[in-house]
Amino acid sequence: MEALRNQVDLMQEELEKQQQAFLQTLQLSPEVQVELGLQQEITRLTNENLDLKELLEKLEKNEKKLKKQLKIYMKKVQDFEASQTMVPVERRPHERNMQVAVQRKEKDFQGMLEYYKEDEPLLIRNLITDLKPQAVSATVPCLPAYILYMCIRHADYINDDQKVHSLLTSTINGVKKVLKKHHDDFEMTSFWLANTCRLLHCLKQYSGEEGFMTQNTAKQNEHCLKNFDLTEYRQVLGQLSIQIYQQLINIAEGILQPMIVSAVLENESIQGLSSVKPMGYRKYSSNAAEDGNSYSLDEMIRQLNTFHSIMCDQGLDPEIIQQVFKQLYYMINAIALNNLLLRKDVCSWSTGMQLRFNISQLEEWLRGKNLQQSGAAQTLEPLIQAAQLLQLKKKTSEDAEAICSLCTSLTTQQIVKILNLYTPVNEFEERVTVAFIRNIQKQLQERNDPPHLLLDFKHMFPVLFPFNPSAITMDSIHLPASLNLDFLNKV
Repeated sequence: MEALRNQVDLMQEELEKQQQAFLQTLQLSPEVQVELGLQQEITRLTNENLDLKELLEKLEKNEKKLKKQLKIYMKKVQDFEASQTMVPVERRPHERNMQVAVQRKEKDFQGMLEYYKEDEPLLIRNLITDLKPQAVSATVPCLPAYILYMCIRHADYINDDQKVHSLLTSTINGVKKVLKKHHDDFEMTSFWLANTCRLLHCLKQYSGEEGFMTQNTAKQNEHCLKNFDLTEYRQVLGQLSIQIYQQLINIAEGILQPMIVSAVLENESIQGLSSVKPMGYRKYSSNAAEDGNSYSLDEMIRQLNTFHSIMCDQGLDPEIIQQVFKQLYYMINAIALNNLLLRKDVCSWSTGMQLRFNISQLEEWLRGKNLQQSGAAQTLEPLIQAAQLLQLKKKTSEDAEAICSLCTSLTTQQIVKILNLYTPVNEFEERVTVAFIRNIQKQLQERNDPPHLLLDFKHMFPVLFPFNPSAITMDSIHLPASLNLDFLNKV
């Protein structure tokens, strides 16, 4: 009652004010009346707008809070699902007795998975052809490979050679189908390279061959195959791994290739050097820059980071990751050097300085990722020497000797070509004389260099897949509900 009385009083005061304002307005001219009315309306709308803004801010804060809570609950649900031991679903009336037996033996899980022969297409579809890498991102790396081995092991345990043959053949064909469908997807290709290699390692680690069992625990030795020798399938999986690796390299090269020239040769990492351009080339810009597709070195390094984090997250062997970056660095070197050998505008002292700095950034990236032993840095040696050649003095016979002793990774043809293309940055710097170039040719004539000028940037180093046993035991593997594999029975 008191609150309502106060409210009535306030409204009475407001009404009196409005009446006074209205009477005053009537005494004013029509033009002033309109102006005053507009001002009052603007004031009212402004106040209303401020109230609405305040309400919006409150709602946005509430939304953020609810989103945060939702993420926490989703994580809890995922963790709960992963930790739950799956109970097989009864799908046929005659399975009832067997289901009870499986549940009774659950606590003594031997690391095998049983499935009915007619469920094999469903297993391949859910675990290979329709599987998204994100679905198993929070689980053990290479989970599909471990699940497949556990199915193979049960088929071996019951001595069913047709089941083993059928499952391995369907697995290989399923992986090939996925790779064909996702031929330009780096993440998917990396995922199946990691899983194919892990399945190959499992078939070796649990083959029963002593050479592959040196790092096994006693528990792991219990999980070895008992009846079949799968050496031939290991060879097929090895060949498949090579094909997947080559596809992975082709995808990565396709992404990196458009970046290389602008990022390594043209990118101005050292500020101020762009003003020191060779004479006559001040307004030059590459086709990439004209098309609006110019890339900085930072952008290229970010792309290398993306490749590295994807492969690491998916559990790809470190030795394979090293070979991937050795191959990519070789391509960076070859494409940058080939462009240098064909463009007069970048053969200058200032480009040499810039190039050497950019290469040092790439070398630093390798050290930061612990890839010093990969051999990737060594593939950059021709480009490093080309950068040094652009910076060295090119006048006396002593200078010629220094160039010949330094440029061991460049061919005679490449050295001579760079010297011929070398362009002074200003009128005070002299061009490289013909006599100096002939002196270089004379000193290098004993070299048995290949006749080619340009590098083959498509050249691919042979890949090796060193045996890499896992410390994970099969009975510790959990099957997340998200994979929809409830037809698999734990044995």
